[in-house]
Amino acid sequence: MTSHPDPSRPERPDDPRRAIGSPPATPGDPPEQQRGPVTLRRQQVQSSTTDERLLDHRGPSDWVHTDPWRVLRIQSEFVEGFGQLSELPRAVSVFGSARTSRQAPEYALGRELGGRLAEAGWAVITGGGPGVMEAVNRGASEAGGLSVGLGIELPFEQSLNEWVDVGINFRYFFARKTMFVKYAQAFVILPGGFGTMDELFEALTLVQTHKVNEFPVVLMGTRYWSGLLDWLRDSMLADGYLSAGDLDLVHLTDSVDEALDVIARAEAGRSEHPPAAPGGDGPGGDRDG
Repeated sequence: MTSHPDPSRPERPDDPRRAIGSPPATPGDPPEQQRGPVTLRRQQVQSSTTDERLLDHRGPSDWVHTDPWRVLRIQSEFVEGFGQLSELPRAVSVFGSARTSRQAPEYALGRELGGRLAEAGWAVITGGGPGVMEAVNRGASEAGGLSVGLGIELPFEQSLNEWVDVGINFRYFFARKTMFVKYAQAFVILPGGFGTMDELFEALTLVQTHKVNEFPVVLMGTRYWSGLLDWLRDSMLADGYLSAGDLDLVHLTDSVDEALDVIARAEAGRSEHPPAAPGGDGPGGDRDG
């Protein structure tokens, strides 16, 4: 039976526990253990190896909820998203409230927007839920376009709406948010709550910092959004927290025609000034930065 070294005893100069290239241990050195790239010392040294713990079927199942295991889940969400969405045609991500009723004018607006985008050859990407998201997916699907829904695991049940053609459910918001940006050429934001605001300001931050290029952000609903834009102008800009040009990153309209025109002009601009080679970072870089 193999015995494990006592981690409380000083190591010998030839002790195999020491990393290759490490200086010889002296009696005053703390006990040390290498676990791949990780160095453990003193009370953190463990008497079992990683392989031993992996192959031992006994013990609690808490390990499936630990951070290293969580990293694999995160990786799988990126792999699944990239694999499924990599062949999407040009697309527009549209955001808005899940609470919007089917009788609300915003629902009709979202349905019209989804249909017009589909007729213009754009796929639509939404959060896949009810309300405005359903309206946009429905409009695109009814017009014969590609309707994508990127769902999220929430404490309350929210399944993908019936008008989604390609749906992916995510555990992690940040993996899902990457897909919204990576596979879209524009954002259109209809009235919504905290989640909608989150997507709006993330998009504006990416454009402001040149992490995405020629990426229009269109706000639809002048009555709803005007107060926010007034506050940005009268508070943020007035106090020096924004530059004057930052407010030009937002296009406010009630017109689906105008929204499509903004998106088309941005697409034409990308054709005239293609981004730098993949791997670029900052201004002129690609959208993967």
